[in-house]
Amino acid sequence: MQTYIALMRWTQQGINKVKDSPGRLDAGRKAFQEIGVQIKDTYLTMGRYDLVCVIEAPDDETLARAMLSLGAQGNIQTETLKAFTEDQYRRITSAV
Repeated sequence: MQTYIALMRWTQQGINKVKDSPGRLDAGRKAFQEIGVQIKDTYLTMGRYDLVCVIEAPDDETLARAMLSLGAQGNIQTETLKAFTEDQYRRITSAV
């Protein structure tokens, strides 16, 4: 499984219904699981982004499909970062 960091901002539609956000997270977690994507952790954050999620998916294409379906609902805008584990980081940097 690959690890990704999703940075999210509520849209006007999303913030107008912010009380529904936990339910949307639960529904999103279930929908993601059905296609093999797991939301590992979710954080409410202060600053430029409203939410940060740590997500695992089998590959980039599967994650892209999940994130596009999430964004199409109109409640959030996302920016996704591919993350490398510490072991991967050490292997990558030692080969430079």
